[in-house]
Amino acid sequence: MGFGFVQTKGLSKVYGPTRALTSVDLRFERGQVTSVEGPNGSGKSTLLSLLGMLARPSKGDIWFGDRHVGKSPSLRAAVGVLAHAPMIYPDLSAHENLRLFAQLYGRPHARADLAPLAERFALGSWAERPARTYSRGQLQRVALARAVLHAPQLLLLDEPSTGLDVASVERLVSAVQEERARGAIIVLVTHDDPLRDRLADRRVALAHGRVVEASP
Repeated sequence: MGFGFVQTKGLSKVYGPTRALTSVDLRFERGQVTSVEGPNGSGKSTLLSLLGMLARPSKGDIWFGDRHVGKSPSLRAAVGVLAHAPMIYPDLSAHENLRLFAQLYGRPHARADLAPLAERFALGSWAERPARTYSRGQLQRVALARAVLHAPQLLLLDEPSTGLDVASVERLVSAVQEERARGAIIVLVTHDDPLRDRLADRRVALAHGRVVEASP
């Protein structure tokens, strides 16, 4: 299932009377962090939803290498998503959440197999408690582990640093740098300018659903 790039061609999305994206042509490369920027309502989150196959385009195409997303639904297993909402089951512990998501991704890890992941994201003894008892930083650690446990080829980050303390932001930066070094294609949406400046290899700007600037 390997692919070296993700490309959109003529990508458009309409919600009723609202045109969220219009004719977006972009290419995202392996081992590269692309920052997608623009004001609220410019289409950033819509673009991530389409790339993550959480929504379907109204027009246009998305290619993962030579595979068309519309004809290859199995490609969803190659995508990891980290958003402001942690997407963690609140009544399960961190370890239970990770085992569940591993099964959903077709990687039924045993507890011992998830130990390196727990160590990487500093999941302490609190990780045995229900997730509803976690702080924002603890939730984000679990969400990070969930997003990368299946070694995704495309990693989508939507405002990942919101509400995090300095230590948690550093952990996020390290995780993104490790995923980039592994060869993941990473798309970052953030209003956190220092985070963007530390991580982005290239920048894309949207306005009113259109690409207005894209660095090489």
